[in-house]
Amino acid sequence: MKMPSLSCLGFATLSLLAQGCSSSSSQPSSTAMTILPISDGWQFRNVADSSWLPASVPGTVHTDLLQNGVIEDPFYRTNERDLQWIDKTDWEYRTAFEVTPDAFSKKNNRLVFKGLDTYADVYLNDQLLLKADNFFRSWEADAKPFLKEGTNQLRIYFHSPIKIGLEKLEALGYPLPASNDQSRIGGLGDKQVSIFTRKPGYHFGWDWGPRLVTSGIWQPIELHVWDDLHITDLFFQQISVSEDKAQLNARFEVESAGSFTTTFEVRDGNKTLLKTKAQVKPGIQEVVIPLTINRPKRWWTRELGEPFLYDLTGSVSIGKQIVDSKTHAVGLRTLRIVQKPHDKGSSFYVELNGVPVFAKGANYIPNDVFIPRVTDAQYEYLISSAVDAHMNMLRVWGGGFYEKDLFYDLCDRNGILVWQDFMFACSMYPGDTAFLENVRQEATENVRRLRNHPSIALWCGNNENDVAWAQYDENRGWGWKQQYNKTQRAEIWRAYEKVFHEMLPSVVEANAPGTFYWPSSPYEAPGKHSTDKSTSGDIHYWGVWHGGQPFSEFRNNIGRFMSEYGFQSFPEFNTVKKYTLPEDWDIESEVMASHQRSGIGNLRIRNYMAQHFHVPARFEDQLYVGQLLQAESIKEAIEAHRIAMPYCMGSLYWQINDCWPVASWSGMDYYQNWKALHYAVKKAFEPVLLAAQIDGDTVNVYGVSDLLKDQPADLQMELLDFEGNKLGSWDRRVTLAAQSTTRMSSMALNSVLSQTDSAKCVLRLHLSDEGKELASALVYFLPPKDLDLPEAPDVQVKSKRLGDSVQLVLSTGKLAKNVYLQWDGVEGFFSENYFDLLPGTEKTLTFTPKDKGLQPDADQLRIQSLVDTY
Repeated sequence: MKMPSLSCLGFATLSLLAQGCSSSSSQPSSTAMTILPISDGWQFRNVADSSWLPASVPGTVHTDLLQNGVIEDPFYRTNERDLQWIDKTDWEYRTAFEVTPDAFSKKNNRLVFKGLDTYADVYLNDQLLLKADNFFRSWEADAKPFLKEGTNQLRIYFHSPIKIGLEKLEALGYPLPASNDQSRIGGLGDKQVSIFTRKPGYHFGWDWGPRLVTSGIWQPIELHVWDDLHITDLFFQQISVSEDKAQLNARFEVESAGSFTTTFEVRDGNKTLLKTKAQVKPGIQEVVIPLTINRPKRWWTRELGEPFLYDLTGSVSIGKQIVDSKTHAVGLRTLRIVQKPHDKGSSFYVELNGVPVFAKGANYIPNDVFIPRVTDAQYEYLISSAVDAHMNMLRVWGGGFYEKDLFYDLCDRNGILVWQDFMFACSMYPGDTAFLENVRQEATENVRRLRNHPSIALWCGNNENDVAWAQYDENRGWGWKQQYNKTQRAEIWRAYEKVFHEMLPSVVEANAPGTFYWPSSPYEAPGKHSTDKSTSGDIHYWGVWHGGQPFSEFRNNIGRFMSEYGFQSFPEFNTVKKYTLPEDWDIESEVMASHQRSGIGNLRIRNYMAQHFHVPARFEDQLYVGQLLQAESIKEAIEAHRIAMPYCMGSLYWQINDCWPVASWSGMDYYQNWKALHYAVKKAFEPVLLAAQIDGDTVNVYGVSDLLKDQPADLQMELLDFEGNKLGSWDRRVTLAAQSTTRMSSMALNSVLSQTDSAKCVLRLHLSDEGKELASALVYFLPPKDLDLPEAPDVQVKSKRLGDSVQLVLSTGKLAKNVYLQWDGVEGFFSENYFDLLPGTEKTLTFTPKDKGLQPDADQLRIQSLVDTY
């Protein structure tokens, strides 16, 4: 059977016709294009089984099996191990949908599949419509030859990605490196097949995620019906942007069924910015309309200004009838990555509208193994949590997927930049013609899809592939290249160069001209691999955690842009209880080990814990102290990076979120509960940071400012004992330099402590101007395990209702370190938590229940501090 061809990918650029010009054209017969969703009545089955079960679309095989009671929760205890058969099975989905006489009569009937996972044969009325082989692409085909008026049958056959992967592995003749592919859990031994299939790498397992290789319809399916013309793409290309003027090209890509005289219009809301005529021909073509906006409002990250967005709508009309339109939220800005040579390497930072930006943020992974069940509310909460923590950048990491439009819309609205990886991570990939063409199509589609978003700061080729292979240094890398003979090594590296040094940069430049492309992360320069000591490019520093180095090494390993570093913790006890039984409550239990995918994992946490804290006996307390440990680690790293500004201009820790309930590097657990880390990051990323470093016998106090102007301020330093008695004080009038670091005080350690026992005191720092607090900090002179903390601090609480929230005012007569608040039986959010409460002070915060109508019982508020774990 001959398959119908897909739509032509080539196009011609047309010249515009002046207003009022005339030319011969077809007579229009259409109104606007209609989109008909195909989302109801879906069923699925194992192809070896004759019985069909209800299915949800969008969805996955795993979630459909779960909803039908065929399998248990994959995240509970060790259930994951029992579900590895699913990815070795072929699955089939089907539904019926109605086509009305009006829809059927349209000249064009096109089926659009926004996401198929992954190897899929699509049949319409038992006729093969298309074959799909890439999770990251959308697919569409002309349905007209097979469509019927009335009831139509749509069926999709999903081939096992494992079976196909094994076939590709055998055809290649040798394995490719894939460090995080958990093939042994999948029953494949050492046969790692993730690299052969264009789907999220983390589905095959990672060092923070399970191995659950999905199949299914993960994005909507739609029938598009239209007569004469529709807009296939609209790109508002920014040519130049200044305070006075923004010059753009509105690039319409249209598909026409005939020759028409058309009117193209661009509006900002209800205001027409430009209207002009153009003659279109049959087929796909581009119409380019120059556009000027005077005195534009520019888009900024939130700490620099307003992330202003224009709602620009482009429409095309035939006669007086608008036949199609598209709207984009457009942020006008200039953005470049500045790599300026210095005597110590080269800079690497974002410059936004001419202003240098210190990137503050985190690495981001998918919010769930089962992507379709992530709700809009979850996306919104994650981005609002990033905003609350003063972040201005998230890195979309290359082992996940090109995120849904909503993610980028939220970043646009909230002034958060996106470091966008292409979807390659910790692996080497094939270089055959079919694979390369598939990647080219994938990259082109996604660059075009995302190019209107002002949040996109750069495109990066891959995660860690360059340093793992280390082509230019025989003694570096992860031991990959040494596994291959000379011919194989040449083949593997040539495939790498084709994708990451040839294809992807050309795709970016062709489809998003002027957007910065970075071949890999980390990366130093052409022919140079990033190291912990690189003075150019970006660095992934893992000496702390993987290398077992002390936290102090964060201060000795600082690069121009720290795009990865991290430290693990357990999720909170309420989260752990959701995937365990009481018999599992031991960090070395089988279940806790299964929910820990870093090989050194839970014992590494405990070993570091012993260096900084008393290791608690109770399991629940170990979870709590583990979170304090993680928070202290990342706080020390962020402070070191920010103090090194402007030499260092970026700090993105690993990672903000989780894809399942697990011990990991995340600051928010799978259920989006803030860990101690996220509270610590919120303070460490404040626009003005006050921090101290003890360097030998000297106490240095630094002020770090993101402010655009110099800031005069009063620095107050007080040495207090743990009962609140003042043991010494020092005041300074200082000027905080704009967008820089200022060392505001340098004092001899013995003069600060004098005769005071360093185990019984804390240095309180306070920075203010005209009575307004700019920043504050507490500095201890010893690790928590060596502090002589007061026993049983009596924390007092006053509460009152404030709308949907409860206001809490806490006070104490002696130091309560790392106060942790929980409301038994009530899920909700504390505006502050895991904080130190000093005597003679009050801490005011709010608690907001997830159930807004709930009235929490004050008697159920639990208050814990560090000394309670002794």
